[in-house]
Amino acid sequence: MNSSGKATAARGRKASAKSVPAQAPARPDATLQRRGVERVQAILDAAEAILGEDGYEAATLKAVGERAGIPTASVYHYFADRHQVDTQLLLRHINNVNVAVRDSLSRLDSAPTARAIVDAVIDPTVSYFRTHPSAVELWFRRTAADADANAVQTYDDETAAYVHSLAVSLGILRESTPVLVMQTAFEVGNSLFDVAFRRSPRTGDDDTLDEARLMLSLYFEAYAPGTD
Repeated sequence: MNSSGKATAARGRKASAKSVPAQAPARPDATLQRRGVERVQAILDAAEAILGEDGYEAATLKAVGERAGIPTASVYHYFADRHQVDTQLLLRHINNVNVAVRDSLSRLDSAPTARAIVDAVIDPTVSYFRTHPSAVELWFRRTAADADANAVQTYDDETAAYVHSLAVSLGILRESTPVLVMQTAFEVGNSLFDVAFRRSPRTGDDDTLDEARLMLSLYFEAYAPGTD
């Protein structure tokens, strides 16, 4: 091969080498981020377990860290105080309840009764509270932080608006029914849920829950089409 051919071959080898991208090394920050997410979930899981087993007072950051197998100092790296743990855990519960309620409502038939839509909201909520006692501890706790109370109120307001729209579209409520009617129903429902789970902390008092179903069903029937 002459010198011109050798130069051409060399340039080809260089171009070929450049065309194969080098594999990027693992990013240390991505590994740390994943580890951080795993630790946060472990802390929340530990807090949920302690709240459900031993109640609110027992779920200190020290106890949560020990349960999660994470040093207390490391727990403070992710949460400044226990109220932040409470809020994050409550938000997780709210999201799960929201998913369950929306799924339940999506399975209503095309011409449901007022009682059917009441049950579609109450049934999955009661079921979730019974299997997640820590949710009850945080949802109805008397000393709830402002952030916790606001989170529950936001859920109630958003779900009330959704159920109101659905109830009107399904002919359960007349079109002129103000959303205030559904917001009031959620306020009443929350209060009765609180009473039910104070009377029977693990399962919720069935008699109180039945009264809630009856009360809300009759309330909605007063706003049914043709009743104005």
